[in-house]
Amino acid sequence: MASATQRKKATMPFSPAPFTPTPYTPPDFTLPHLAAAPDVTLVPAPKDFVAPEGYHAMSIYPEYLKIAGQWTLARDSRMDCVAVVEGGNVFVREFRHIRAGDLIACGRTENGEEGILVYTDGFRGLATSEDGAPHPGGHDNFAFRLGRSRETAFSRDYDELYELLRHDRDHGSIVWVMGPAFTFNGYSREAFAKIIDAGYADAVFAGNALATHDLEGAYFHTSLGQDIDTQENRPNGHYHHLDTINRVRYWGSIERFIEEEGVRDGIMNALVRNGVPYALAGSIRDDGPLPGVYGNAYEAQDAMRDHIRSATTVICMATMLHTIATGNMTPSYRVLADGTIRPVYFYCVDIAEFAVNKLVDRGSLASRGIVTNVQDFIANIAKGLGLLG
Repeated sequence: MASATQRKKATMPFSPAPFTPTPYTPPDFTLPHLAAAPDVTLVPAPKDFVAPEGYHAMSIYPEYLKIAGQWTLARDSRMDCVAVVEGGNVFVREFRHIRAGDLIACGRTENGEEGILVYTDGFRGLATSEDGAPHPGGHDNFAFRLGRSRETAFSRDYDELYELLRHDRDHGSIVWVMGPAFTFNGYSREAFAKIIDAGYADAVFAGNALATHDLEGAYFHTSLGQDIDTQENRPNGHYHHLDTINRVRYWGSIERFIEEEGVRDGIMNALVRNGVPYALAGSIRDDGPLPGVYGNAYEAQDAMRDHIRSATTVICMATMLHTIATGNMTPSYRVLADGTIRPVYFYCVDIAEFAVNKLVDRGSLASRGIVTNVQDFIANIAKGLGLLG
């Protein structure tokens, strides 16, 4: 039976310490198998967009190549790409960016045998749960409810996330990946606009729908024809999103529409007003689309990766395909300007357990899931940061 002291400790509220990113422990390159490892084999690409046979595919982890006797870290990695060596530096490129003659690292082993080290132990203090989610406390070999589901208690996740956001607002870069569900409710639109205004957003990824319905909310006070406060259908409301797109296209850009039509609220207005960059990736189902939406999927991916290169926290909400795309291009680490290596914290928030756990199935092992309604989630974040009463 637990003592009175043990019971008291078990019922004490969780109060997180000021956030500090988990420190990085580099590999010990004096270990015999690493010290004796050969230089990595570099083979020229035979033609544009084609890697040589036996190429090495990158992962989300820190990876080192031995070049001229020195182990060199790929500073800006992403999974399912190749490592190109230029001037002793390692550049990670998508296959579509390979050019004939690029010197590409080859080898299918990962522990130094071929001059390639995939290093998974750099953040030793960042224990993981059974679903691969980062968790500072770790867990026993046997325990109940280790997965992320509707039965999981997420109060500690929220407390930790508040501290992480406060830290990275001043010492990192926060990227939000958003589905259109936020625009269906006036309160969640207001909550995220306040998050942007307070400096907690360095970039936003979304699709045509989020921008369309957010601007519809500002223009008609509806989203898909429903009042964003009462959820009542408005007469001819099914025209509203099309009328909004048409008007934005008349002005030629989202920014010009906001200015000329006197838009004063919402997510897109907050992004434009604060100069926060956004990437809107289109899809085959889009209406319109709005000006500025990427119709070419690879141009959209490149635009997103430009912002992911500096991201230290990524929060994906209610958009499975955008979440998977972002997860696949986000490494588990970031090399800062001063050479410090720190983890990238990646969250996936969705009402569906399937969506939350999907990234783990695809190999994005550093993802942490929260199963909840995203409109409630963003309101809770804004309240926890002191931005809403």
